Amino acid sequence: MPLAWGLLLPVCFAAPVAQEPAPVMAQARTPEGRTVLLRLQFKKGLSVEGKGLPKAFLAKGADGAGWVGFDNLSPDGKRWALAAFFPDDQWRPEEVRHRVRYAEIESVWTLAALFTGHGQNYDRLMAENPDFPEKLREGDVWRIPRGLLSVDLGGTGRGPDRTRPEDELDDESRVSAYRGLLSFSDDAQGKFAAYRMRKGEALYSSVVIRYTDRVDPKGVNELADRIAKRSGITDVRGIQPGQLIKIPLEFLADPFQPEGSSQLAEEREVRAEVRRIVRVEAGPKLKGVRVILDAGHGGVDPGARANGIWESDFVYDIAMRVRRLLEQETEAQVSSTIRYPALGFKSRESITTPSRAADILTTPPFAVDGESPTALSVNLRWVLANDWFAAFRQAKGDAQKTLFLSFHADSLHPSARGSMVYVPSAALVPSTHAMGLVKVGRVAEAKRSARVSFSSREKLQGEARSRQFSEALLKALQKERIPVHANRPIRNVIYRGGGKWVPAVIRYSTGATKALVEVANLTNEDDAASLRDPEFRERYAAAVVNAIRAYYRK
Repeated sequence: MPLAWGLLLPVCFAAPVAQEPAPVMAQARTPEGRTVLLRLQFKKGLSVEGKGLPKAFLAKGADGAGWVGFDNLSPDGKRWALAAFFPDDQWRPEEVRHRVRYAEIESVWTLAALFTGHGQNYDRLMAENPDFPEKLREGDVWRIPRGLLSVDLGGTGRGPDRTRPEDELDDESRVSAYRGLLSFSDDAQGKFAAYRMRKGEALYSSVVIRYTDRVDPKGVNELADRIAKRSGITDVRGIQPGQLIKIPLEFLADPFQPEGSSQLAEEREVRAEVRRIVRVEAGPKLKGVRVILDAGHGGVDPGARANGIWESDFVYDIAMRVRRLLEQETEAQVSSTIRYPALGFKSRESITTPSRAADILTTPPFAVDGESPTALSVNLRWVLANDWFAAFRQAKGDAQKTLFLSFHADSLHPSARGSMVYVPSAALVPSTHAMGLVKVGRVAEAKRSARVSFSSREKLQGEARSRQFSEALLKALQKERIPVHANRPIRNVIYRGGGKWVPAVIRYSTGATKALVEVANLTNEDDAASLRDPEFRERYAAAVVNAIRAYYRK
């Protein structure tokens, strides 16, 4: 595709920094002859100095002050910026050939975001360039075919091809649709579930993450390699539509096990309970509802880290925004299990460094300071919440109007994007459990509420009610145009470290409804950028409050 303008002047490099590669700066002249700066940043992409930029180069409604991000440029502005910054690239009618100039700053994700319109196209871009490693090398020439090139750049690509008919279904119907895509067979190596790849799908996301409950990068990659070998696939990047994928039965998640299996029977029992349970009415003001909010990690434990942000402060900020909205707009009784002393219960517009102090609000407060095992602060959260729930019930509160929400951000395989919600699997909740009291000292709540017991009926209803709430939450997030995990956003088990488990904060919670919300996947660059944005965090909090309102409505 020929370009009518774009003149690059000598590139200058900023001094390197220890944490990440320094940005690359360049000067280029606009068609009017004005000189402007362009900047390529590690994991942040390309931006242009707004001063002197023609108005025709700005997207509608974009602010031309300061640095203008690539997404805020018009199609003409994008084409000019790419041609100016990468003058060695060849724009042909059928494809763009991009020569890697800055291997330490460029990445497959960055190329996908700039040239195809969305970083989530990185797997398709890799498939078009099978001879190159994922770690870019200076001088390699990557092909971006016209069918993948974004419409803004003259191509026909329209973002990641991830939409399917099942995407619009509720959780139960979606899982049923996914199950319908499987068949069961066996060969010399044993029994397997057979799946045929569809156009635009990748083995990592459309098979491993969807059908096996694995989501962490190491587990996904290892199982993808194993399934590929089982299926006779030598290159996971080059899988074509229609390819037969063999998933060994021992790796299948419960909803996809064969007919007659105990795992499938338990799954169907929970689904039936979800349909039977009648929601509790509380009205838009949430009268008589007891809500306990928990923000994961904190103090000396920042949680997951990726793409320049960390889990603890950002999910704490969302939890505090939820708390503020509930207190301002409803009559719900709200408490938080954790408090950052330097912040109190306030939210922030800017989060620049990890907070170093956090207290679990027991009596007396328990500092998350590294002096005690992390497991203690985790377990004290459910102990504290259960103690508050017990006091609520003793004061004649409705036990069915108790809700526990724990906010987190995960570090998953980068192909996973959007929110996920974990609910307590009825099969993995114990009948009885007691937390050891040796190291909790004088914590009053531990003496009263460190032991729990659940009947079979309570376990079943706990998962069912939590699934009902999770459906309401996903609908509220989607209404706010907040990304939701593309395959199975509601899950009742975590596979990691060779085993399966349910997080303690919801496994032992006595709340009628409990959920652990994974707000975002920090290893996904789009998710990380969203979480960094205070406007996104406010919209997320508003969606949570709207979901609570919708849930307590018959």
